[in-house]
Amino acid sequence: MSEFKFEIVKKIGVLSVSGKGWEKSLNLVSWNERAPKYDLREWAPDGQTMGKGLTFTNEELRTLRDLLNGLEL
Repeated sequence: MSEFKFEIVKKIGVLSVSGKGWEKSLNLVSWNERAPKYDLREWAPDGQTMGKGLTFTNEELRTLRDLLNGLEL
């Protein structure tokens, strides 16, 4: 299995924290030294282990924002 690199460029915010300390958060992350993308996933308390997540370009995040703003919660 090949290794990958990541760097959390900017921590934007935490949505929730599990009982075991894992944080579901939105961050700006550079994967394999590429341009950073917005990233939504769970991170272990050590910040080195992560769960599956979603990455978004600027345009995708704008579209998601617009979709969420249209919801009546």
